[in-house]
Amino acid sequence: MNALEWRAVAALGTVYALRMIGMFMVLPVFALYALELRGGATPMQVGLAIGIYGLTQALLQIPLGTASDRYGRKPIIYVGLAVFALGSLVAGLAETVEGVTLGRLLQGMGAISSAVAALLADVTRDQVRTLAMTIVGAGMGLAFILALVLGPVVALWVGVDGIFLLTAGLALLAIPMVAFGVPTPQRQVQRAGGFREALSNPALLRLNAGIFLLHATMIGLFVAAPVAIFDTLGLDSTQQWRLYLPVLLLSVLPVFPLIRWAERGRHSARVFRGAIAMLIAAMLTAALGHASVVWLPLAMLLFFIPFNYLEGALPSMISRRAPPDRRGAALGVYATSQFLGAFAGGTLTGLAQSYFGLTGAFAVCAVLPLIWLFIPAGERQDKTAAPSLNPQS
Repeated sequence: MNALEWRAVAALGTVYALRMIGMFMVLPVFALYALELRGGATPMQVGLAIGIYGLTQALLQIPLGTASDRYGRKPIIYVGLAVFALGSLVAGLAETVEGVTLGRLLQGMGAISSAVAALLADVTRDQVRTLAMTIVGAGMGLAFILALVLGPVVALWVGVDGIFLLTAGLALLAIPMVAFGVPTPQRQVQRAGGFREALSNPALLRLNAGIFLLHATMIGLFVAAPVAIFDTLGLDSTQQWRLYLPVLLLSVLPVFPLIRWAERGRHSARVFRGAIAMLIAAMLTAALGHASVVWLPLAMLLFFIPFNYLEGALPSMISRRAPPDRRGAALGVYATSQFLGAFAGGTLTGLAQSYFGLTGAFAVCAVLPLIWLFIPAGERQDKTAAPSLNPQS
């Protein structure tokens, strides 16, 4: 990557990380905090307060991604970050669980993932885009673990309401990072019917199915793994980062050489399908060996290596196959598929764990990428240079 591309990756990766740290620091401590609010909170209210963020995110990714095509990426990102900060402020000042829920709803309305991904695609070349998105994705994973570690510590200093207020400040800090750290791409002239063309393209639909199944598997893993880690390794929720952090760091190491080998040697199709097969192997290992102090950490490592690769490869493929003037809309559908996949994966794995225990939960997580393996997503396209859907490009 050249200097401008590195600058864009650093700035947008920081924007993602700041939002993620702020969002997820509250997760380990929110349930107990909600009980102390005026009037208390039922488990259903706690779940709604946590989950409503994902609902509004899923509903607004496509509209805001489409708006970024029409009005420009940066203006939509600024508005989204401001709305996210407002929601954080509302949640931080709330004295009831209903007030916190309203704040979380507003946070979700700052649904800028598709616009940020489209901006990153706009300012990076095709041949380095997978690497750029993988770097951003790896940073998000580390930010997630850091947030889980920092949440209880920061809550001791400033309280959970302080975490929400800190999150508002981090969101506002991200605005100048986008303004001054990322080049402003040239606006594309929109064509009539481009949105419908992007959404009806079979290649994009297959890739969206892929991200749905990938995030269903990932959320399913995080439903079952914490219980397995506690039962097998004796690590409670405040200590499990001790496993997640080294696993994530080790899993990143082979990903970047793999990307270079796949794209330089034109082996992308083979690596893509191999990564899906590795997801299946990882979840089968977890299903059969979750009670082993050796096999359970190995299964986690085997999962995150292909996950990190696919998390960067899929949005890169979407951005290359979508018409440039509808890239935001296409990535909006992609982001919506992520959130819907997370909902489906959590629900299916939770049901399986209720009836069949941890073995059944991990088995469901193996079936999801098995379905994906039979979808010809990306195989034909990656044997040659990615074609554009825009005849003028």
